[in-house]
Amino acid sequence: MKIQVATILCAALLAAGCVSQQTYNTEVAKANTLSASNQQLDALNQQLRGELASDQAQITQLQNQLKVTMVNEVLFAEGGWTLSPKGEAALAKIAPTLSKLQGQQIVVEGFTDNVPIGPALKARFPSNWELSSARATDVLRFLVSKGVPANTISAQGFGDSRPVASNDTAEGRAKNRRVEIVIMAASRP
Repeated sequence: MKIQVATILCAALLAAGCVSQQTYNTEVAKANTLSASNQQLDALNQQLRGELASDQAQITQLQNQLKVTMVNEVLFAEGGWTLSPKGEAALAKIAPTLSKLQGQQIVVEGFTDNVPIGPALKARFPSNWELSSARATDVLRFLVSKGVPANTISAQGFGDSRPVASNDTAEGRAKNRRVEIVIMAASRP
């Protein structure tokens, strides 16, 4: 009798520390989805690396997302906000791949350095924030014109609020003037 009571008590104590089968199944499903998503991003990473030269873009794979970073010199003329022919050529290489993505969301993010906008641009853009938004939007429009579904892509401008290098040097400012194309799993409504 004492053994049965001890066995029942041990079973109850063990069960109290465990998760329910439903919670376990949910967590396993999430892990499998994450693994499949990461495998899809791995394949996409390799494909994009084959399409873009290393001097055109830097591709970074993070958990659940892939980021294609292109410095402004590749995409825009100095102080410009419309794509240059060189920029269009670079984006045209990746547009077919981006247009075929399933279950992914693409966010085009624009960034600038911290140098205030000059007089020539001031009439059109009050600040770097609007300039970065215009650049991101121009990249978005071009990608949509090349077949990327409009319902899978969006644009955001961040101005100089997220530097990746020091704005104290010309090299740092050049790194901060960039467009990032971030690819991630689409959120469910």
